[in-house]
Amino acid sequence: MTAFSSAPKSFSVFDEDLDETSANQFSLAPTLAIDTEAMGLIHGRDRLCLVQICDPDDNVACIRIGIGQKSAPKLKALMENKTITKVFHFARFDLAALASGLNIQVSPIFCTKIASKIARTYSPRHGLKEVILELVGIELDKQSQSSDWGSVSQLTEQQLAYAANDVRYLIKAKTKLEEMLKREERHRLAESCFQCVPVMAELDRLRFTQIFDH
Repeated sequence: MTAFSSAPKSFSVFDEDLDETSANQFSLAPTLAIDTEAMGLIHGRDRLCLVQICDPDDNVACIRIGIGQKSAPKLKALMENKTITKVFHFARFDLAALASGLNIQVSPIFCTKIASKIARTYSPRHGLKEVILELVGIELDKQSQSSDWGSVSQLTEQQLAYAANDVRYLIKAKTKLEEMLKREERHRLAESCFQCVPVMAELDRLRFTQIFDH
């Protein structure tokens, strides 16, 4: 995969679900970084196309979700494993996408975007690119962000590299953010916010809006 700025320890692409070996390997990790790609931002209308996973050792897997696919048993078992913390950036979208696409209820979670907003109050910039650049020192290439993820069998090298890079640095960012949250005595507040995310994601999935407005 020459589109990677630096090669991950391992990189695998699967159709519809993880294989047994990868599922077992990922199940041993205390923390996994997760991201998703979809055809758009509206759950139920815009289908889930790709799920990316990275463990603390920089082993990366991309799972291509087929048209009409409704389940991925090995992925579901991994995402619902209570002993593994799943790290997202803007978990609210990914949790809703996984629930809508594959009936997966992810738990427990850590959201680097929420953590950044609570810890990095000196900055107005909490996008993934900005967070990773400051905390990890890696500049992400976001050119493939808005592209056609629906042709899962024909995803380009650039798309797959982009998708993988979006998860490769999340665990390192989580470590830095946890240090900042604890230093500023905001860690418990962040954890409370993480517990609210599944409810927010479910409201999004069911098209409820402005629930908390006056």
